[in-house]
Amino acid sequence: MESLRFGPLLAHPDLDVAVALTRLLHEDFVARGTSHDERMNDDEVVLAVKAHRAVLERLGLERPQLPFRHHSGFHDYWRKNDMSGGGGWQARRECIEELLGPTRQALEDLQEAEYEQRFKNGPRGTFKNLIFAAVGPKPQIVLRDAVSNEVEIVRNADNCLVYKDPLPLQGLTWRQMVTWWQAHHMPNAEEPEAAETLYRRLYRSLDSLPEQTVLRTYCTRYAEPDGFDLPALIPQVYLHYDPYTRKNSGHSGALHRERMDFLLLAPDRSRIVIEVDGAHHYGTKNPADADGRTTYTASPRLYSEMVAEDRRLRLAGYEIYRFGGWELTRPDSPQLISDFFTELLTRHKKPTP
Repeated sequence: MESLRFGPLLAHPDLDVAVALTRLLHEDFVARGTSHDERMNDDEVVLAVKAHRAVLERLGLERPQLPFRHHSGFHDYWRKNDMSGGGGWQARRECIEELLGPTRQALEDLQEAEYEQRFKNGPRGTFKNLIFAAVGPKPQIVLRDAVSNEVEIVRNADNCLVYKDPLPLQGLTWRQMVTWWQAHHMPNAEEPEAAETLYRRLYRSLDSLPEQTVLRTYCTRYAEPDGFDLPALIPQVYLHYDPYTRKNSGHSGALHRERMDFLLLAPDRSRIVIEVDGAHHYGTKNPADADGRTTYTASPRLYSEMVAEDRRLRLAGYEIYRFGGWELTRPDSPQLISDFFTELLTRHKKPTP
């Protein structure tokens, strides 16, 4: 306590110390005013109050104006201010809250401001909705309200899923997805049944064996303890809808990636794109040979379009990871995928305030 008056502690930032000291003083004074079970004696309280003031000054925050210096002074204060007798403990509790509550709130605001700084490199824009997991003909989308940026699916809406609920601060978890699915598709189902049905619906949107392997391997984590609180792995997410320029291959403004293979909305607010690249991503298909085998010829144009779109997404704040389709057909691919997600989820945990 004494050393805090002369400078910060080496192992603990002043903000953390200020929060702890505010809590300590609040709890000790409340205990003195209610149960007479304080942890510090008068001399220790004096040191704690002085340290508290010094740390708050270094943080640029206003110090609480305590009309007493220690427990004995608090006792004299409440006796002089009609806080004795029956029910007086509540008045004493309210007194301490009135004195230290504003400081606690100011510290919480400062914590939140510092916490938000950890997300300054996140994606631009705010979350609006997800259109994903299309089965069959792809949806046709129009901009219904350009002022509010409201989109509407005008054809094949039943073939895809649309998530419009508010995005929680912890990202989009599997539990949140299941809750949404229950509310909109299975209102009478229990959580396990709804989770199983949603998983099967997502799986049906994939017709590629490597993509199915990725989803199947990741989703086994949902069965682990606290697995429902992991980020949901969302397949076939529409990134944009470009019905016009795509028809004109010579149009320089064409948007080349209409869907993301998978999207994770992580607890640190990262938007993580996972792509599974088959040969058609970087090669043009050749006619089948005499044995019916299909081959591809490497296409610099397709490759350039793919990496250009990657650059655009990265500059917009997305994080992109690619798997080659071939590596996901090997016998050890489930372990490869599992190791990848273990490291990815460790990297993208919610920052500690």
